[in-house]
Amino acid sequence: MKITLKLLAVAAALSITGAVAAQAETVKVGFAAEPYPPFTSPDASGNWEGWEVEFMKAICAEAKLDCVITPVAWDGIIPALTSKKIDMIIGSMSITEERLKTIDFSDKYYNTPTGIIGTKGVDMKPTPEGLSGKTLGVQVSTVHQAYATKHFAPAGVEVKEYQTQDEANQDLAAGRVDAVQADAIALDAFLKSDQGKECCDYKGDVAQDLAILGPGVGVGLRKGETELKDKINAAIKAIRENGTYDAFSKKYFDFDIYGG
Repeated sequence: MKITLKLLAVAAALSITGAVAAQAETVKVGFAAEPYPPFTSPDASGNWEGWEVEFMKAICAEAKLDCVITPVAWDGIIPALTSKKIDMIIGSMSITEERLKTIDFSDKYYNTPTGIIGTKGVDMKPTPEGLSGKTLGVQVSTVHQAYATKHFAPAGVEVKEYQTQDEANQDLAAGRVDAVQADAIALDAFLKSDQGKECCDYKGDVAQDLAILGPGVGVGLRKGETELKDKINAAIKAIRENGTYDAFSKKYFDFDIYGG
């Protein structure tokens, strides 16, 4: 009986240890709380869907991580990471020199141009001279805000800031701004909507500024967490090589979103 009790105690201890280990693998993934189609959007039932949702599921499965989506307001998402309210960010966050002062990033997992959309039929070049005297909408705490402030504001462009990209798009449709700057794919999704088709068209890509726009989008991570970073980088590489990345990407895009 004593031996049996000892064995049960050992088994219980091992079970608890296993449960703790499993719990340690749970990772809170910060998503921007607002919709950002076609990357992340909640459906009518509140379930998240989109390209980055599938990307998250793929890398978490590959890395054997139990990932939990944790919506956070975009302008507070980096503080949420550094204060350990979340463990990583998957939210079309560009890898930039400024952000690297505060957080770390995985390897790039996609890269697309930055573009300008504006009122349909109006001749408007996506340059400081072309937008001079006009009002440009951008989302706060984004590379687009930083880019517009550096390149467009000095040329006489009024830069209007919004909490969400959707709010900027809505004001463009309503005629309260002349143009909007954002990721080209996100803008394309809006232009394909009924509202976007009616009001607006694509004016072109902005000139590259690597220091602000960065070399691509990465998973945001806390500095010093090399084990998690290594897992994520290995998972990104694996899904690129085994075809998983291309398989789910084809459902959303007819081109290679990974970019050059």
